[in-house]
Amino acid sequence: MRRLSAGLATGALLLVATACGSSDDGSSDAGASSGGITTVKLGLIPIVDVAPLYLGQKKGFFEKQGLKLEFTTAQGGAAIVPGVTSGQFQFGFSNVTSLMVAQSNGVPVKAVANGIASTGVRGKDFNGLMVKKDSPIKSAKELEGKKVAINTLKNINETAVRQAVREAGGDPDKVDLVEMAFDQMPAALDQGQIDAACVVEPATATIRSQGGREIASPLIDVAPKLTVAMYFTSTQYAQQHPDVVKKFQDATAESLAYAEAHPDEARQIVTTYTKIPASVLEQVVLPKWPAEANRPSIEALMKLGEEDGLFKKTPDLDALLP
Repeated sequence: MRRLSAGLATGALLLVATACGSSDDGSSDAGASSGGITTVKLGLIPIVDVAPLYLGQKKGFFEKQGLKLEFTTAQGGAAIVPGVTSGQFQFGFSNVTSLMVAQSNGVPVKAVANGIASTGVRGKDFNGLMVKKDSPIKSAKELEGKKVAINTLKNINETAVRQAVREAGGDPDKVDLVEMAFDQMPAALDQGQIDAACVVEPATATIRSQGGREIASPLIDVAPKLTVAMYFTSTQYAQQHPDVVKKFQDATAESLAYAEAHPDEARQIVTTYTKIPASVLEQVVLPKWPAEANRPSIEALMKLGEEDGLFKKTPDLDALLP
């Protein structure tokens, strides 16, 4: 598989993570508090997936635990991991594959709370493999030799696209995967710079509003109701600040439950950290925000990652997962 500018893109991602953080090492400031409130820095991606934490902060769930979240955005989980392990962020949001890749490379990461899951309904998922309205491409098999955008290489979207191509009877090694931020994909697709895009909301709804169509539901090709992403910290931080981690877990659990029960509020909070128009917001498909990770789905994801050579060694899920 050709991966255009992979080295440059990876370097850029690391720079994004570095630039997003502060100059402190996070080990002492993480516990600093003002008036009984501890501020923790959270690295995440500006997508619908993280709506519960913005909503939870607004509703006071984190304040109730004595925490205040300071949000910093990056392009993908692969960019957030080094920010967390270096202490620039105390917590981060990452797809599960990026966490498994990091762990297999000896990077000390620890998932602490569930993030999101696929809806499990084809054609009605928050993620889709999409083409523009006048594209001749009808199935993932026809992506052989075509340029397909994913947000970062060697993450869950690479595995998902490859699996979607396999499921359609194609050869994933013949697909040209390129890195691109989710919010840049709709315009790139519309202008013909790429042939297809593996997108998540709100980019999925934006492409639909342009007349684009979905040719596969790649996350569902990996596993039904796949656990897609989780919130994590470094193993060092987890050991040094178990009290803060517990407070973050409790507030996040309450936030996930609230978002799942109040989809309209979750949808509305997205407008506070993305530039999605109201007309497009109505079309957004929300992910599932279950309280617990679906371990069998993560095991299926890990198996595919091993087949694709993403890991230096088999990830230790017992050590990685909460």
